[in-house]
Amino acid sequence: MPRIRAAVCTAFSKPLTIEEIDLRAPEAGEVEVTLEAVAICHSDISYAEGAWGGDLPAVYGHEAAGRVTALGAGVQGIAMGQRVVVTLIRACGTCANCASGKPTICTGNTPRPQVLTRPDGTPVMQAMYCGAFAEKVVVDQSQLVVMPDDMPPEAVCLLACGVITGIGAVVNAGRLRAGEDVVVIGAGGVGLNAIQGARIAGARRIVAVDMSEAKLEIARSFGATHGVLATQDAPWKAAQAALGRGTDVVAVTVGAIPAYEQAMMYLGYGGRMVMIGMPATGATAKYEPVIPAFMSQQMIGSKMGDVVIRRDIPWMADLYRQGRLMLDELVSGRFTLDRINEAIADTRTGGAKRNVILFDQG
Repeated sequence: MPRIRAAVCTAFSKPLTIEEIDLRAPEAGEVEVTLEAVAICHSDISYAEGAWGGDLPAVYGHEAAGRVTALGAGVQGIAMGQRVVVTLIRACGTCANCASGKPTICTGNTPRPQVLTRPDGTPVMQAMYCGAFAEKVVVDQSQLVVMPDDMPPEAVCLLACGVITGIGAVVNAGRLRAGEDVVVIGAGGVGLNAIQGARIAGARRIVAVDMSEAKLEIARSFGATHGVLATQDAPWKAAQAALGRGTDVVAVTVGAIPAYEQAMMYLGYGGRMVMIGMPATGATAKYEPVIPAFMSQQMIGSKMGDVVIRRDIPWMADLYRQGRLMLDELVSGRFTLDRINEAIADTRTGGAKRNVILFDQG
């Protein structure tokens, strides 16, 4: 049983602590991955702050890239030494949702494996089936996609969550067609990828909405045609003026209740609101239901961009290698594991697109 270094959450809203913990060997259908990079997602921060509950101690982190270093029995399509992206999408492959091409909402009720323990035997939670704020992980084979060797690990790890969530939200969940208009509320990591997804899918105009003019400028570099400050009165009116009409798709990429309550205001007839950002448990929003009923509008929840990872991630990797998908530009800072609390604090300010922890493979 290898002993690895990991950043452990021992109390909500407190700094993570670097500990040496034990990682068991992969069992049937599982793979051990020695990590090269892991990005910090706002979901990791929300979990570490206790926004959605959960058991402690825990290791968070779920946007990872690394090399396969051990295989459990029966693993197929993955070989030793290959570079892989590690996702939190653990699919049974046999439930009704998996069988209909919706693995992000798998209902297979697969038991959560216990793979991490402290040296004294205390169980450590492998959060989101990953626990990737660590030197190694053991995960189910369904969570992995083999990646090209010529892609840097910083780019690979971004394809585990933020990129697929943003692009998939507008392409898969929002069913965006070429020539339609898109409004993206929130120009953070997921929002920038929703903007990229809209650009790649052929949107006519793309309006970014954010509270920061600096982030709106970044959004324009990723494909937004217009920017609207969320702090102004009735920002939806400015977006409609830019589009000349209500939008076809509005993607809410932040977990802020005001954003959700205003989102429907941006829509035109037949418009779709895609709900991506996750507010804290118990938070509620209010709507006037007669409007979407009369205007034939839809509210669509989107978990992880509704992706099928072994279909969608290779497509996105190919777009990156063609120069059509921006990944390198999403990396704001690079940190070691020992500096993870500094990286989290920088991410919490909202200015970073994605901060990445790099592991020494020397």
